Amino acid sequence: MTTLATGSDTLTRDALTVLQPGFVGTTAPDWLLRRIGEGLSSVGLFGRNVVAPDQLAALTARLRAEREDVLVAIDEEGGDVTRLEVREGSSFPGNYALGSVDDVELTRAVARELGRRLAECGIDLNWAPSADVNSNADNPVIGVRSFGADPDLVARHTVAYVDGLQAVGVAACTKHFPGHGDTSVDSHDAMPRIDVDLATLHARELAPFRAAIAAGSKAVMSAHILLPALDPERPATLSPRILTGLLRRELGFEGLIVTDGMEMQAIASTYGIERGSVLAIAAGADAICVGGGLADEDTVLRLRDALVEAVRTGELPEERLADAAARVRALAAWTQAHRARGAVSGPGAASQEGTAPGTEVGLVAARRALRVTSGERPFEPLTAAPYVASFTPVANFAVGDETPWGIAAELQRLLPGTTTGSYGVEASADAVLAAAGERRVVAVVRDAHRHPWMAGTLDALLAARPDTVVVEMGLNESSPRGALHIATHGAARVCGRAAAEVIAGARGL
Repeated sequence: MTTLATGSDTLTRDALTVLQPGFVGTTAPDWLLRRIGEGLSSVGLFGRNVVAPDQLAALTARLRAEREDVLVAIDEEGGDVTRLEVREGSSFPGNYALGSVDDVELTRAVARELGRRLAECGIDLNWAPSADVNSNADNPVIGVRSFGADPDLVARHTVAYVDGLQAVGVAACTKHFPGHGDTSVDSHDAMPRIDVDLATLHARELAPFRAAIAAGSKAVMSAHILLPALDPERPATLSPRILTGLLRRELGFEGLIVTDGMEMQAIASTYGIERGSVLAIAAGADAICVGGGLADEDTVLRLRDALVEAVRTGELPEERLADAAARVRALAAWTQAHRARGAVSGPGAASQEGTAPGTEVGLVAARRALRVTSGERPFEPLTAAPYVASFTPVANFAVGDETPWGIAAELQRLLPGTTTGSYGVEASADAVLAAAGERRVVAVVRDAHRHPWMAGTLDALLAARPDTVVVEMGLNESSPRGALHIATHGAARVCGRAAAEVIAGARGL
């Protein structure tokens, strides 16, 4: 580990200011508090840092005791990607569910209530919403995190989401610029590439970002993707053409440009996080997000020193680093002003069962997002405890595998005695039938169209037991099948509850 920086000069403080690191634990470690005192201006929180609202509020208060204007960020999209409720599942449906309802006022209300909960816990920057147009149904990382495949729909709901968050003083960070929706590779694992022409990019990928910028999104997050029509050599996060030329100059964005996580393999395995961070700031980024995987003091010091050394050698202009740091401080001032005005206690901020079980606005949205298709005969709600077979694909890094999903817990509440089994790529219909016995089967799938093993097992199960109920909790791309087919448009806990209500007859079809 190098120790070029002393921790006191302006250059070093600017280098610390542009970092948004994470840490391990549910209380702030001493090293983090010390670096905040030296100039670190932002901290990123993840599921590992959250246990309960009171704990989270105490954690953010401790950070601000060290520095009043520290930016506290989190990746809280709602739906499948939740940090506030990482162990229970979200009380808010995600973007795909909201886009399927296509009621911008509902989207705004969900984002406002989610933002209010964030603000109550002391969080003032949310790395959301996803403005990606999910034009590729086989996309392994976006999927239900997108409002949909239509650019105009995605644009209007992105604006509503930004409005809802920022109305309660939480800065939105619209992502993943210039659009991650048409990729077949997860940038957590490798470098995705989008080979379309400029006209397509402007009409499809960029439309929601233009709308978000016009709506005043305080931040935009860059994507680690290669778009040869814009820059054939460097991914967006490291491209002056894309961040400075397109985002700043052409689209007129004046807010904070945040990178996606620099430890993601699209950057780390190609450039390394130190070199990547220098190139990102030089390209026009203002804040370096790191901490989803690398969450220690050594990472902070390595990045700090890499930036300082790049300025000293002339690779990174000092004025570019100073400008980036100034943009971080400007956003911190905006959020601090909102806290001082008590934005979260204004009209409409009264509790609507936000992240607590039974959320009204979230549950209303989840119920409205259901698409229910009966089989050849009218469906009779279940009155006896069923067997729930959950077909579980490997979770992508953004979603994580620690957040529960499905409908078994909600069906158990409505139909005591419900049991469940989880099935992976080696699943067989015979194994499901043996476990179910005489009980009715509820098959829960997620992106069945993307997983041949899942679709094949489901076909065999339906051939043997046509009365099986099918619940699709991913993209609703396959044709409805089963005695009852329910598309929830996401796997949030409230989506599971809404589906369970229909299966058990707690709500009509």
